[in-house]
Amino acid sequence: MAEKKTWDKINQWGEELALLRGIIQKTELIETNKWGGEVYTINNKNVLGIAGFKNYFTLWFWNGVFLKDEAKVLVNANEGVTKGLRQWRFYSSDDVNEKLVLQYINEAIANEKAGLSIKPEKKNVLRCDFFESELNKDSNLNVAFEKFSPYKQKEFWEFMATAKQEKTKITRLEKIKPMIKDGIGLNDKYR
Repeated sequence: MAEKKTWDKINQWGEELALLRGIIQKTELIETNKWGGEVYTINNKNVLGIAGFKNYFTLWFWNGVFLKDEAKVLVNANEGVTKGLRQWRFYSSDDVNEKLVLQYINEAIANEKAGLSIKPEKKNVLRCDFFESELNKDSNLNVAFEKFSPYKQKEFWEFMATAKQEKTKITRLEKIKPMIKDGIGLNDKYR
């Protein structure tokens, strides 16, 4: 049997995370494992997760931005970057008010069922005149490039567009030309 994965960075929150898990199990959420930790879903949509960190353990809500937060317990863990996710941090099991936790969880479930969520913003694909002219000059390169999925094309465009100096553009182009012709995506080795 596979070992259950829990986000508990220093393995000090076992009992506290079990307490949260017990509360969550009183709801209709389904426990699953994603990204190496416990995530709870409804209709295959992420609703919340639990984790332990150095100074606290936490319950986080994927679309916590939509919660009323009348008790003022939620924080944005990465202000200016995180759009929807909100954390509720606990410093001991005494901080866990089961009734209040269930109230927040049930509201999160209702919000998910209502379809409240933050949609990721679509980024414009960066373009690079230098790369575009090379594609136009070399029809074999262009044909090979067009065979890539839009996502992989975008990776090449951004790789080239973020080069500021001419010599960097030339170096990068020489690196990616054989990759493109061989059908190898820029980041395939990491996938």
